[in-house]
Amino acid sequence: MADVYRSKIVSDELSPGDRLPTEQELTEEFSTTRGTVREGLKVLVNEGLIEPARPRGYFVRRHELSYVRPQSEWRPQPVSPEMDRWMEDQTVLGREPTQHISVEIIPPPSKVGERLGIAKGDLVVARRRIRYIDGEPFNLNDSFYPYDLIKGSEILNPADIPRGSNQALADLGYEQVRAIDEVEARMPLPDEANRLQLGPGNPVLVHRVTGFTIDDRPVRCTVNVLIGSKHVMLFERSKSTKVEG
Repeated sequence: MADVYRSKIVSDELSPGDRLPTEQELTEEFSTTRGTVREGLKVLVNEGLIEPARPRGYFVRRHELSYVRPQSEWRPQPVSPEMDRWMEDQTVLGREPTQHISVEIIPPPSKVGERLGIAKGDLVVARRRIRYIDGEPFNLNDSFYPYDLIKGSEILNPADIPRGSNQALADLGYEQVRAIDEVEARMPLPDEANRLQLGPGNPVLVHRVTGFTIDDRPVRCTVNVLIGSKHVMLFERSKSTKVEG
């Protein structure tokens, strides 16, 4: 059963949003038991091809893609103080973006502490965002800063910063001139699945960015958690034409 309906979905015989036959109808179609049908449906859910919408049944998952361009991070902020770069991009596409921002002062998560070179016992400021499109969680954007760098600054306020947090950090004397990007694919951690309201079969793309000042000091680590079925990461590169000699 799973093989047949996987083929129908991949070949576009079934389109995003289409409802699969009921469990009873599938039982009759394949002359099998309801338990076997449920196992097949579970396989397709875990592969991210269908999603349950009880009590209406199972539907082919919609894949609304958003392109993530890490190199665009240094673009100027939008003129509107109500929007950041991401919100502006989604609005242009005709979507309705919103976000929830919270701020914590915490011991750093291990990978964040390593990348920022945080000494044992020191704290970081975690500036966390859940971003929504049309009311549904779309991705997580959590930025971490050494507390001693930004204490007393507006980065500690749980509200959007019109000129952008990178510029706010630069105004404090810590302008970032380069960044290291790390990308990994994995299943979401329980907290990530909860914040993104993810069901089973939803892998995520984790994009970690560490920003450095001109004297090579790491001053910011951002962790983007992107729903795998909704994001494409796009890097643009150019070949140097410099002639030596």
